[in-house]
Amino acid sequence: MVLRDYTPLPFTLLRAGSGYAQPAQVVPERVTLDDPALAVMTDLRALGAVIILSGDSVEEAHRRMIQRAVRLLLVVDQNREVVGVITATDILGEKPMQAVTQRGIRREELVVRDIMTPQDQLEAIDLEDVRASRVGHIVATLKQSGRQHAVVVERDAARGHVVRGLFSATQIARQLGVAIPTSEIARTFSEIEAQLAH
Repeated sequence: MVLRDYTPLPFTLLRAGSGYAQPAQVVPERVTLDDPALAVMTDLRALGAVIILSGDSVEEAHRRMIQRAVRLLLVVDQNREVVGVITATDILGEKPMQAVTQRGIRREELVVRDIMTPQDQLEAIDLEDVRASRVGHIVATLKQSGRQHAVVVERDAARGHVVRGLFSATQIARQLGVAIPTSEIARTFSEIEAQLAH
């Protein structure tokens, strides 16, 4: 085969107001505690992960969360391997002040690695367990752990684990039709339970 065997494709001018394709996951607007857990999982194969490097500033992490409307970033290294996570709670809570005090630096000097949860302390749920569970199981798991988020891993022959998905208490509450007035985890689950009891 030579290039002359191929006909060039025609061009068209890009129209004003053109957007761009983005990964999309269609999640049900409403769920119940008895619906499959996958209905409330952010699947990273369908919706790309929002990532940051451990050496990036905490301010950059916060900006990225606001821009992408997420409350958790996967922290990756130069090889795009997950080295931890950073959440809005990490950024807006006590961790920055503790790190500033311990290290004797200004808040503007904080980098993600100073306040992230490192990979070796990150608990994850196996995708196979998620596939066999319901939304109620995820709510109970998040409540027991006292966390707003949970990482879901899939087994991979080459690496052992690949981060496949995420659960967010805020997203689950929204899909359950429960208004969450605060980011406090204990109150979040108390609100879910109280409102679902009615």
